[in-house]
Amino acid sequence: MRVTAFLLCLLLSVTAGAQKQLPVQYTMTKEQYQEERQKILDAINETQQQLDAIKNDKKATMSQLRALQNKLADRQRLIGNINQQLDNIDNTIKTSSSEVGTLKQRLEVLKVRYAQSIRYAYETRSSYDMLAFLFSSSSFNDGMRRMKYLKKFREFRKQQVEQIRITQNQLQHKIGVLNAEKAQKDELLVNQVQQKQVLVKETDEQNKVIQDLKGKESQLLKEIEKNRKTAARIDNAIKTMIEREIKRVAEEERKKAELAAKANAPAKPATPAKPGKPGATEVSVANNNSPAAPRTHETKTEIQPLLVTPTDVALSANFEGNKGKLYWPVEKGYVSDHFGVHPHPVEHQVMINNSGVDIQTAPGSTARAVFDGEVTNIFSPGENYSVMVKHANYFTVYNNLTNVQVTKGQQVSVKQVLGTVAENSEGIPTVNFQIWKVTSKGTTTLNPEQWIGKAH
Repeated sequence: MRVTAFLLCLLLSVTAGAQKQLPVQYTMTKEQYQEERQKILDAINETQQQLDAIKNDKKATMSQLRALQNKLADRQRLIGNINQQLDNIDNTIKTSSSEVGTLKQRLEVLKVRYAQSIRYAYETRSSYDMLAFLFSSSSFNDGMRRMKYLKKFREFRKQQVEQIRITQNQLQHKIGVLNAEKAQKDELLVNQVQQKQVLVKETDEQNKVIQDLKGKESQLLKEIEKNRKTAARIDNAIKTMIEREIKRVAEEERKKAELAAKANAPAKPATPAKPGKPGATEVSVANNNSPAAPRTHETKTEIQPLLVTPTDVALSANFEGNKGKLYWPVEKGYVSDHFGVHPHPVEHQVMINNSGVDIQTAPGSTARAVFDGEVTNIFSPGENYSVMVKHANYFTVYNNLTNVQVTKGQQVSVKQVLGTVAENSEGIPTVNFQIWKVTSKGTTTLNPEQWIGKAH
């Protein structure tokens, strides 16, 4: 019975040990961090290329300042990415260290149990003990069970050796992962210090450009006022054209409704002539039994302008469904002036109201449609052109084009070229991109940065 009890205890302990699982580790993948990091580095390099081209004139300009500000913002994002990755690695190191400790404890327990089984096997190595154990059975069935116990005991020792081997391999693997994580952390810490040093230099460079521009205050104020008038002229033109489009669509629907009503109206029977005075004009009066004229009933459903057909509704929903995923209006570039009311980068007391975003791009770049739609207007608010594309009750507007490659009424597809981007007053190719929405309450401008995606 002593042998049976010992075997049962060992078998149960090994079974429990085999069923014990290590904690599940969930972390963000390194590939995601590295992919985001590479995108930021690409954006910094792209901005640096444009900045190098701007610096050729040796004069501080607003375009140069905006490029520096954009590069600084990307540099801060890069440092933030490194900090997040460091936090993630710290968590991984903590988890891996805990797992290494757990595996070491498990390995020690397995070694102790294996030593116990070996010691017992040595103590009972005599064939006489084994025969005594078998012949002391109370019955034939009891003897068969004892033979199975002995067989399982031999298998059990083999399992112990295999579990020790597997646990040792797991331990070595975890130690390797832990060391790799620590090495990557050291590398990231070095990179973090380098990026912070570059950030300080770029900040100093930005401050120097701001100081140089402050010496041109009168010129800057004139440029600000000129841009403000141009922007107001464009906004007023866009509002007027949208209102015309709403009226045009409404008039077309009214005519369609009239034609449909006439086509469905019953034929009117001829009215017999009534005696009257010669030359008198006959006036036809409907009696109370005649069919009543169709009446227009008021409805509580709010009518949305421009959403008059199922196709319009579907296109609008599709446009809205792609919020945050629309293509950029240019293949390469960065936002140099943001949406809404904000202080001027140099003259902070002066507020700028941008109905869209300004995007600085490379020379020779073309503007392209961010979504499928119809070109409703091509106009020239100044020296250059603007293109308006309708997407049901949404409009996208592409301002400051030196030429146009589409025509009014043309259906365009996503990423189709609309025209070539013109240069701003400082000779930098810049497109002003706007998104307008039409509702029952009127028109409103939307922040394009919330609609265009991260990738160009």
